[in-house]
Amino acid sequence: MKLLAIDVGGTEIKSAVVDECYELSDWNSVPTPRTCLEDFLNAIAEIYEPYREQVEGLALSLPGFIDTEKGLCNSGGTLTYNAKQYVGPLLEERLGCRVLLENDAKAAAMAELANGALKGCCNAAAFIIGTGVGGAIIIDGKLIRGRKFTAGELSFVNVNIEKDENFQGGMCNYCSTPALLKLYQDKSGCQENIDGLELFRRYHAGDIHAQEALDEFTTSIAIQAMNLGVILNCEKVAIGGGISRDAVLVEKIREKMDGLGVNRLIAANDTENYMMPEVVPCHYSADANLIGAAYSYMLRTVN
Repeated sequence: MKLLAIDVGGTEIKSAVVDECYELSDWNSVPTPRTCLEDFLNAIAEIYEPYREQVEGLALSLPGFIDTEKGLCNSGGTLTYNAKQYVGPLLEERLGCRVLLENDAKAAAMAELANGALKGCCNAAAFIIGTGVGGAIIIDGKLIRGRKFTAGELSFVNVNIEKDENFQGGMCNYCSTPALLKLYQDKSGCQENIDGLELFRRYHAGDIHAQEALDEFTTSIAIQAMNLGVILNCEKVAIGGGISRDAVLVEKIREKMDGLGVNRLIAANDTENYMMPEVVPCHYSADANLIGAAYSYMLRTVN
């Protein structure tokens, strides 16, 4: 089986042909339309057309709350024109092929489950650090979607009730890339706009403010990874997103997790710690959503 997999992001739409071994070919990208639904559907149709005779269907990774059964975007994430739109059926009618949708963070987790860092896991979780905090929960080797397809939406977990007004206490404000960059601004007093790559460059160059920011940031993630371990008794928590490409991020999360009070307490009582998950980097990076969307498609069309 060959599929055309498409990963829709806020700035670009990536595409590739994916085979049953999750090998990619014909990788490409185009800008994401920011205008309206019709322009978006036209862009997807243009990407699909050259592959019409080569693939069996279209696997689509999208931001937002995705009803995978109906092909409905309950919300559009950064692509607000997709909200409440049956994007799957609209594309099927236009393209004449089967189209299956998947949430982008869940697609990334499914890539790891298929052939990456979470392969073979019974219980696990994915923690995708980006503009927000994407997440996914694996139970008994299967992705948990929830009754309204929002299970694992970690951005909306409240971690500080004292800042609940305007939802400033949400995990998105503590464990996302913008949260890390804001920490750096607050500690350095410098309001220049830098990205995650530049922050890690400064960290490795010995910038004390970058080091302090990363210390605080990774402590917040370690706490939430430990919470996932306690609630799910998961074997692994896979850390993904652009900034996870620097190995120091996962190294520091592991270090901070070892130092958490609950783990020190368990160690002090000479008891084996069955709750602390192994924190691992995601195996896939830029191609995770393409592979995961294809894996999701294959699982739902087997037999």
